[in-house]
Amino acid sequence: MEKKKSFLSVFVIIILIAALFLFGAATYIVHQNEYVTVRRFGKIIAIADDPGLHVRTPFIDDVQTISAKAVLYDIPASDVITKDKKSMITDTYVIWRVTDPLKYVQTLNALTARAEERIEASVYNATKNAISSMTQDEVIEARGEHLTNLISEEANNDMTGYGITIVQAQIKALDLPDDNKNAVYERMISERNNIAASYTAQGDAEAQKIHNETDKQVAIVKAQAEKDAAKLVAEGESEYMATLSKAYDTEEKSDFYSYIRGLDALKASLKGDKTIVLDKNSELAKILYGNFNN
Repeated sequence: MEKKKSFLSVFVIIILIAALFLFGAATYIVHQNEYVTVRRFGKIIAIADDPGLHVRTPFIDDVQTISAKAVLYDIPASDVITKDKKSMITDTYVIWRVTDPLKYVQTLNALTARAEERIEASVYNATKNAISSMTQDEVIEARGEHLTNLISEEANNDMTGYGITIVQAQIKALDLPDDNKNAVYERMISERNNIAASYTAQGDAEAQKIHNETDKQVAIVKAQAEKDAAKLVAEGESEYMATLSKAYDTEEKSDFYSYIRGLDALKASLKGDKTIVLDKNSELAKILYGNFNN
């Protein structure tokens, strides 16, 4: 009886193991961010990308897991030639992912090493084509998003046939060969100095223009002021003569005025040790003669 129970237990265990083995052979699990290809006699019959448990034909169908995650690949630095025949060194990294697992398997057999070899060649060609269409100065100005977009777009056109999408092909370092650096830096410094000199010359020209315009305005204002001053002086003298004419409008007043002016002139003439020779008809002679008669 005990032997029978022991045999039954072993039989149940064997059945359970066989059931588990059969269940494992008849199912497969798809995780998040991955594809699973199902092959039957070497031919792909299904591709699953929905996470969860899936069924296959046991012992006949084989499964292969392919990652759908973005992958970072650091491409070795390489030399490229610009449009103006200048050598530059590019150091690029790529972010890529599988978007068409069927093409990926058919062309690259889902091998990451082969995929990265193809990506490296594609990105290098795209980088070479982009940079060879620009001068060195244009490459330096375009570095960043513009150059990244050019390279990523051309590389993608090539890699779509392999079921791969280039998310980003970014140049992380763009440098000059050591033997060219000094010459390029000196030329860049010279160009910047020329630009600075041009700005300085423009500033000096604008300053001189402002000075000339200011001097012109000052001359205009000064001339107008002198004109106005001369007009006021003339008007004052005219007003003075008119007032004077009114004050001495009779013969007696006119003679008195002449007498006063003669005294002022005589006073001014008699300063110091001087000898005065006068016409007998002059006002000064009349004054002196009149005084001597008195």
